[in-house]
Amino acid sequence: MRVEGKVIQWDDAKGYGFIAPSAGGSKIFVHARAFGLRSRRPFVGERVSYELGLDGQGKSRAMNVRSLEPKPAPAGPAPGAGGTRGAAGASGTGRSTGSAASGRAGGRASASSTASGGARAPRSSATQGATGASGPGTASNAELWLIPVFASLVLLTHLAWPLPHALWGVYMAMSLATFIVYALDKRAAKLGQWRVKENTLHGLALLCGWPGALLAQHLLRHKSAKPSFRRLFWLSTVLNILLFVLVFTPLLPSLLRSHAAGAF
Repeated sequence: MRVEGKVIQWDDAKGYGFIAPSAGGSKIFVHARAFGLRSRRPFVGERVSYELGLDGQGKSRAMNVRSLEPKPAPAGPAPGAGGTRGAAGASGTGRSTGSAASGRAGGRASASSTASGGARAPRSSATQGATGASGPGTASNAELWLIPVFASLVLLTHLAWPLPHALWGVYMAMSLATFIVYALDKRAAKLGQWRVKENTLHGLALLCGWPGALLAQHLLRHKSAKPSFRRLFWLSTVLNILLFVLVFTPLLPSLLRSHAAGAF
């Protein structure tokens, strides 16, 4: 049985919201997938009909949602253009020349305007697609080279100044744990469940888990296009590498000795 209601809350970034039944009662959770394929996004105030279902935890959620709002009229040619041309063709000889010239000028202007408007839309769509696919902060495959480069740095450091044997294990264990947390967070996003906090993901990256986070961003395509998240991720990665260099190489003692010498 289908139920009618209205969208009262919608988070476009997370892809879910809530519907208030028209007959009254508690609000119903709805995920973007329940709307199926449609040309416009759900919005607050939209009247819809839906079927009640249950999620994996036995909670009510809306399924097979259909919009009850009127569909927007498709854009067409300016009204009256055909009538103007017809009137110009039916005019007398003297007026026909002037009217035809005016009609041709108007037709050229209309065609130019239509072509301009038609050209603008694809460019806008292409621009949005390019921004979503490779805009600022989007993950690039070249970033994956950082993992073998860092592994080489650790190996060279170990050959020059022996490192604790557990260090490799710490990085591998934390990277594996971070990859699993990313996978669970992506699954929660698809099912509309509670998400892992971004601060937790950044903390795992800082605590030697950034190689696993970087792999997850590329292999799972998760958290790979949000500029603010990516900036903090790279900050935590740089801090971890910097701490490794300061702690496990003679750089920090050298800096301390030079600072002490300068003080005296």
